[in-house]
Amino acid sequence: MTRSCRLFRDGVATFALLAVLGLLALKMNNRPELIQTGSFFVIDGDTLSSDGQRFRLLGIDAPEYRQQCRRNGIDWACGEEARRTLNTLINAGTPECRGRDHDRYGRLLVTCMAGELDINGEMVRSGMALSYGGYTAEEHAARQAKAGVWAGDFERPKDYRREENVAQSNRSNPLTGLIDYLQQLVGWRTQ
Repeated sequence: MTRSCRLFRDGVATFALLAVLGLLALKMNNRPELIQTGSFFVIDGDTLSSDGQRFRLLGIDAPEYRQQCRRNGIDWACGEEARRTLNTLINAGTPECRGRDHDRYGRLLVTCMAGELDINGEMVRSGMALSYGGYTAEEHAARQAKAGVWAGDFERPKDYRREENVAQSNRSNPLTGLIDYLQQLVGWRTQ
């Protein structure tokens, strides 16, 4: 077999293999859009539940339920307020939430609409959620208006979660607890 025939054969085989891989990738990426309507239970400012399934609002990150923020030098329960705001928006009409992908916790990532109102965007516009891969114009408007969390000082929800996870792991480690106790006893603790 001549060299040019082998090259042609190898080229055709490579093209066929790539075509099959491309078709498989398209098939795997062609997930149907899931649509959920009806009543939802609001867990926090960016998480819903319905019929035992959890949904995470796509493109936003709201303060955690127990998270505190500061406004005019006074702590306020921004996480609880974010939950109340989402609850009001979800119960204002008949919401429809659509999504294809799941996050690492198995929650369906959704965009929720109540009529013409994009609930995800409204959470950011009201200052009760931050843009997280979407809704940058809404976040800019909320910052300009000093709406919600932008009216004072706050810790970004992802930073709050990270610190809570570190604190939780320290509480579950008896050696860390003992070291903390001894540091407090001797006065080495700086805060």
